[in-house]
Amino acid sequence: MVFITQSWKSAAPDVGVLRFWARFFAVLAIGMALCMGAMPSAHGASVINVANAATAQLAQLRTERTEDGVYLNAAVAFELPHVVEDALLKGIALFFVIEVDIYRHRWYWTDQRVAGAARTIRLAYQPLTRRWRVNIGSGLIGASSGLRATFNQNYDTLPEAMSAVQRVARWKVADLTDIRSGNDHNLVFSFKLDLSQLPRPFQIGVAGQRDWSIAIDSSEPLDLQTSRPAEPAKDSPSESIK
Repeated sequence: MVFITQSWKSAAPDVGVLRFWARFFAVLAIGMALCMGAMPSAHGASVINVANAATAQLAQLRTERTEDGVYLNAAVAFELPHVVEDALLKGIALFFVIEVDIYRHRWYWTDQRVAGAARTIRLAYQPLTRRWRVNIGSGLIGASSGLRATFNQNYDTLPEAMSAVQRVARWKVADLTDIRSGNDHNLVFSFKLDLSQLPRPFQIGVAGQRDWSIAIDSSEPLDLQTSRPAEPAKDSPSESIK
C-alpha cells in the first residue's frame, strides 16, 4: 500500500495583519487597565465613583447679529476625570462635538429648523514633545471622511489646551437671511465627548461609565445682540471656522 502525503508550503505571515492585531490588543489592554479603576472592590464599592463623575455646565452663551450673519460665543465648564486624562496620556485622542441648531416657532406645526452648524475638536497628547495638540474642523466626522482641521495649535499644558476646547469665539452659525424678523426663534446648543471616535476595543471598556459621559444640551430663546465684527484673538479659533 502506497501512502501519499500532500506537502503544503508554509505561507509567510502578512506583516500588515500582524501589525493590526498588535495594535488591537495594545488598545484593548489599555482599555482594560483603565476600566480596572472603575471595577467594584471586594467590599462592595459601586462600579461608578460618583465623586469623580464628570459634570459639565454651560458657563456662557451669547449670540450676536453682524452685517454678514449670526455669530455665537460660548463657554462650557468641566473638569476632565482622572481616567479620561490618563487615557490621553497613554496616547488616546479625544474628540469633542459642538452642534448648534436654530428653530423658528410655528404655532400650527412643529418648529422649523432654519439654520445649523457643527464643529469637531480633537485633543491629543504628544509624548515626544510633551505638548498638547488641538485640531478644530467644521462639520462632523463621517464614516468616509476624517477631520479636516482649519485650526491647529500646540499648547504646553493641559489647562491651556482645554481652554481652547471649552470656548467658542465668534463662530458663524447662521446667515441673516435665515432669521426672519418678527418670528420667535429657539437656539439649541449641544456639546459632548464623542465616544464613537475612540478606538473600537476602547469603546467596549468605557461604555456605560459615567466618567466618560461629558455632555451639555441647552435650549433657549434666540436673543440677538447687535455687534460690529471684531478681529479674532491670535491664539483662539477664528471666525473662519464655519
